Amino acid sequence: MFKSIMLTGALLMAATIAQAGTIEMKVNGLVCGFCARGIEKTFHKNPAVTDVVVSLEDRLVAVQTKDGVDISDQELRATLTDAGYDIKSIERTDTPVAAIRDRLKSSAK
Repeated sequence: MFKSIMLTGALLMAATIAQAGTIEMKVNGLVCGFCARGIEKTFHKNPAVTDVVVSLEDRLVAVQTKDGVDISDQELRATLTDAGYDIKSIERTDTPVAAIRDRLKSSAK
């Protein structure tokens, strides 16, 4: 019984990791378009990343990963803190970066 529960839990975790996902980070220190472009370029160099959006107004960095690939919180924090930013939160979602980009454009109007 215990092995069955453990196997089910492992399969659920594997199913979650196997999907492409979006990592949304609330970031302090974003002040200009140059900051945004620098973050986008940095994350696009990561082979796990397929798309990135940065919103100065919402202090948001959203990164979409390839299928079956994740980026650890430690790596995310290191990437942004080494560039001089302060991460307030990290959240993984199923919302594609394209949908986040559309939402941000709509709210800016």
